[in-house]
Amino acid sequence: MGEIDITKYKNAILLKHPLITHKITQLRDKQTKTNQFRLMVKEVAILEGYEALRNLPMYNVEIETPIEKTVQPVVNRKRLCFVPILRAGLGMADGMAELVPGASFGHIGLYRDEVTHLPIEYYCKLPGNIDEKEVYVIDPMLATGGSAIGAVEILKKHGARQISFICIIAAPEGVKAFCEKYPEIPLYIGALDRGLNDRAYICPGLGDCGDRVFGTNK
Repeated sequence: MGEIDITKYKNAILLKHPLITHKITQLRDKQTKTNQFRLMVKEVAILEGYEALRNLPMYNVEIETPIEKTVQPVVNRKRLCFVPILRAGLGMADGMAELVPGASFGHIGLYRDEVTHLPIEYYCKLPGNIDEKEVYVIDPMLATGGSAIGAVEILKKHGARQISFICIIAAPEGVKAFCEKYPEIPLYIGALDRGLNDRAYICPGLGDCGDRVFGTNK
């Protein structure tokens, strides 16, 4: 497909932070070992989460400093839910949990048909009050966009109303498909790559993220 003008999609946000870019370069390197790769995915998730969670809901609480009592704002963690797409999305989950302790988690299991490249659902577990949550779907790779779109469809069927999507690397094909399907859903991207090969893998990409996170690529 080649390069796209990402600015035409108002909901697509390319996170151009130097630390995100630096760590993604380390993820791309095939010499990066499993334990290092897993740690880097977590660190990138924290950095992306910091950028994506700028508008979290807050409320005031009364606390006492060493000087006096005061009313100050805190994040409403009960309103926040992260939903990793299994299994690669689990690599980002620890980072999000560290960033916002107390947030709830759901899980959606999708695998890609090797022939059609379409997503097939095999698991879904979400908080019962998902309609009251600000939901952030997390998945390292946005390739064709099929899994991302499928996950959002599942969330909407369960009543989710406030949804965002965070990925580490995206292909133009996936960005186009997702943004045209869901122009109202914020899409946070760590790096925008060249495109997909004939196996629908992102190029230059970083390989199969799930295999590299869990060491099953050996």
